[in-house]
Amino acid sequence: MTDRTPPTDTLDQTLAELAEDFDLLGDWEQRIEYVIELGKGLAPLDEADRIEANKVPGCAAQVWLATTQDDGRLWFAADSDSALSKGNIALLLKLYSGRTAAEIVAFDARAALDRLGLPSALTRQRANGLNSMVGRIREAALAVQ
Repeated sequence: MTDRTPPTDTLDQTLAELAEDFDLLGDWEQRIEYVIELGKGLAPLDEADRIEANKVPGCAAQVWLATTQDDGRLWFAADSDSALSKGNIALLLKLYSGRTAAEIVAFDARAALDRLGLPSALTRQRANGLNSMVGRIREAALAVQ
């Protein structure tokens, strides 16, 4: 969680940018590669955050999601032992990290992911894991509202 600069755009604007990127890529092989590349850009997760309480249940791989609150905003840091899961959580952090709890709770994550077409490109187990990641982010937001 190195960059603590709040997003200057709305969640919808960030989603639109991601959707544009996905549309430019064409086939699903390229889109999945893009998601994996996003994961490679994640800042390393502190070892202190690799604890059971930060594990996201329901994922095919091990996924850790750490949450901090600062100045009314939620900041997330994450990692996974799987390149694709790491990419999925990186995509979610691109959307959610630095947002207020109200913004996170009001945002329709299912519609957003459907707009990107991500769940349909993943196996059922990976799609369930992605939903679990979103659920954990929403839980963190609801806990501070």
